[in-house]
Amino acid sequence: MEEDPRNGKATHHHYHHPHTPKKPRLIQFISEPEIRQEFSHHQSGVARINNGSFGSCPGSVLDAQKKWQLRFLQQPDDFCFNTLKKGILESRTVIKNLINADNVDDVSLVDNATTAAAIVLQHIGRQFAEGKFQKNDTVIMFHCAYQAVKKSIQAYVTPVGGSVIQVQLPFPVNSNEEIIREFRKGLERGKANGGRVRLAILDHITSMPSVVIPVCELIKICREECVDQVFVDGAHAIGSVLVDVKEIGADFYVSNLYKWFFSPPSVAFLYCGNSGIKCDVHHPVVSHEYGNGLPTESAWVGARDYSPQLVVPSILEFVNRFEGGIQGIMERNHDQVVKMGKMLAESWGTNLGSPPEMCASMIMVGLPARLCVTSEDDAIRLRSHLRVYHGIEVPVYYQAMKKGDSGPKDKDGCITGYVRISHQVYNTAEDYFKLRDAINQLLEDHNVCKMLPLEQKRYVYSLFYAFSCEIFCTKHQHLFHPFLSFFVLSFTTESSRKFVGSLRFHIKTRVICSLVTKK
Repeated sequence: MEEDPRNGKATHHHYHHPHTPKKPRLIQFISEPEIRQEFSHHQSGVARINNGSFGSCPGSVLDAQKKWQLRFLQQPDDFCFNTLKKGILESRTVIKNLINADNVDDVSLVDNATTAAAIVLQHIGRQFAEGKFQKNDTVIMFHCAYQAVKKSIQAYVTPVGGSVIQVQLPFPVNSNEEIIREFRKGLERGKANGGRVRLAILDHITSMPSVVIPVCELIKICREECVDQVFVDGAHAIGSVLVDVKEIGADFYVSNLYKWFFSPPSVAFLYCGNSGIKCDVHHPVVSHEYGNGLPTESAWVGARDYSPQLVVPSILEFVNRFEGGIQGIMERNHDQVVKMGKMLAESWGTNLGSPPEMCASMIMVGLPARLCVTSEDDAIRLRSHLRVYHGIEVPVYYQAMKKGDSGPKDKDGCITGYVRISHQVYNTAEDYFKLRDAINQLLEDHNVCKMLPLEQKRYVYSLFYAFSCEIFCTKHQHLFHPFLSFFVLSFTTESSRKFVGSLRFHIKTRVICSLVTKK
């Protein structure tokens, strides 16, 4: 392959900052066996290289969560009146220091980034409904914004007259300048016909495809172009890149804590440092705290489990067991995901989706053109195949080719499929070797994505076979093993036999349970 600028040298400018909270000095940092123990609840044999979707909570933090849950169950009244508010305030204070906010009242804890998007877009929708914004005013965002954000615009903004401009994110991308250039074009479209851009929604790190966006530069442009408000969706940010809300300069900033900051699901913080709009921002779930400020409204939305919001100090204790604390974790994750991404690209003869400095703890790696990822269904087929038959959890992305577009190519054609690999402290090189070998095996077997079944169909067929076998085996127990042995051998591939072998155990267990129940 030709030299690709996306294979350049990694830098750590995302991570270093004087405002990073100081860590207590430890005599000994966490060891590899201790890390394995912290994540021993993970299903064995599965290569979890998709931390970006759901994150993972270590055992020590899960233990802290259980203690909070038990405290509530032991004496709910005392917990709600004397413990809950103090605990949430302590968690908000930890976040305030991590993100370099001026005031703890700038920080609210909510369920997730989806909730935060509803809060912000409800606020924007009210401005349109009350006539403060005009019918031809717009909201601008990148085309790959998270689907829940797009749906929130559909729910709160477009019904009251707001319009939307979607900026195409260049991908694969070679530089920040490419993104900035496209964003400027979008702002010009927003000002056409005398309209104004009332809100810019910027991902700090896009989800699919995954790219670190130059938010500081884009927000500066927004201010120059008189964009009213800026909302940064940093769902993947905290624990993955430095988040300094004063340096970033957005009106709203949200980040999930469960993705890269080791919290249990589900909790996120929403920062709102603009004093002029604080009083007009409300939680979508209205409780008796309505009107007392967003942090207070968010701290009580009715009886529920608040333990994810209460364990933030315990998370800080966990990350400080690592050399360099959260900053050290971010740097090592970045270095390792780049290293593994390059290893995969070299093995498959493909490319990276961005330069290393435009990724954090996730990176996009091109899939061989011979796999023929030519649709969203193909991507789903491949993702399902890797999960079911190889025990690999990894998202697969389809990059549609526009007419006349000459994207990256390998020796067999255009690269239209990518995997998004993540790296977290529990990952090992073997996880990525497993993915490498699974893709190479598909190539050796001359398989293309359209030959792989969709997961929904596979699931229905599996249930049908399981149900049929269970009925047969219940009536003909003496034929149980011979029948299933023939059933397994009828599958041609080794991976299929392994799958049905596990199905045999499932059926056998259910048959035994049903017989015991009858007795």
